[in-house]
Amino acid sequence: MNTPLANVRPARVGTQRDILGESPLWDGRANCLWWVDIRQPAIRRLDPANGALQSWPMPALVGSIALTEDDRLLVALPQQIALFDPHTGRLEAFVEPPPMPPDHRFNDGRCDRQGRFWVGSMHNITRAPEGVLYCLEGTELRPVREGVCIPNSLAFSPDGRTMFFADSLRYELYAYDYDIARGAMGPERVIATTVPPGFPDGSTVDAEGFLWNAEFNAARLVRYAPDGRVDRIVPVPVPRPTCCAFGGPDLDVLYVTTASQNMTPEELEAQPLAGALLAYDVGVRGLPEPRFSISGPRNNNR
Repeated sequence: MNTPLANVRPARVGTQRDILGESPLWDGRANCLWWVDIRQPAIRRLDPANGALQSWPMPALVGSIALTEDDRLLVALPQQIALFDPHTGRLEAFVEPPPMPPDHRFNDGRCDRQGRFWVGSMHNITRAPEGVLYCLEGTELRPVREGVCIPNSLAFSPDGRTMFFADSLRYELYAYDYDIARGAMGPERVIATTVPPGFPDGSTVDAEGFLWNAEFNAARLVRYAPDGRVDRIVPVPVPRPTCCAFGGPDLDVLYVTTASQNMTPEELEAQPLAGALLAYDVGVRGLPEPRFSISGPRNNNR
């Protein structure tokens, strides 16, 4: 029987309230945490050493971000994947995706350990199965999977040879053998199923190879063993956690983004942490975040 870790309590980080916080990433070079508010829309940066928070408005809904090898950010916007330089505030077009139908946008994105960026698109309003999962290698953006409702939970095992993914409205988490040389997904296997209305949102992998998933509408984080066994459950004080990432100089802080989207004033008053950035000590360390390779995938780990 799996017992929730009721004694694990989060700390609120900052006073900002995101509409739809997502895509947290720890930047080990700058010792800061990046994330996005998809609907603000904005990119945010936190310096935990002094609590300083910076925000940069984006011109359109920002689905996800990735670190790059040259210390910029890769930014998934509806009509382009761009490069953002936080030192200058400049946003530079990098890759133009195939024309998206009206009301479509990018959602979850993550780099594999060779520097490719995986990112999925979705219908922003209806969540119809019209989204596409893409892989960006250098400047080549190739479609890999179609018919996606809400792409989420993109993550990779420590050795890079297992890829995780979820189409949230199917209420399942998937794992795939991953060909690191070709950037190719193998056969799909279901490793976990959630109970509606809770569905798998964003994920991260810890140093022991376990998958941490933010379960949206279920007010919890779930740590899954590589075979899908539930290892532990961590309650979250808001109903809609969206994603998680390990950070801090020792990668021992689990940061969790949350949502306040579509909540009434009464609900917001009753749930003051909705939309907050939370920080947990779960006794586990994470892994350094991979960086996007602008020149193409690296050949390490072959």
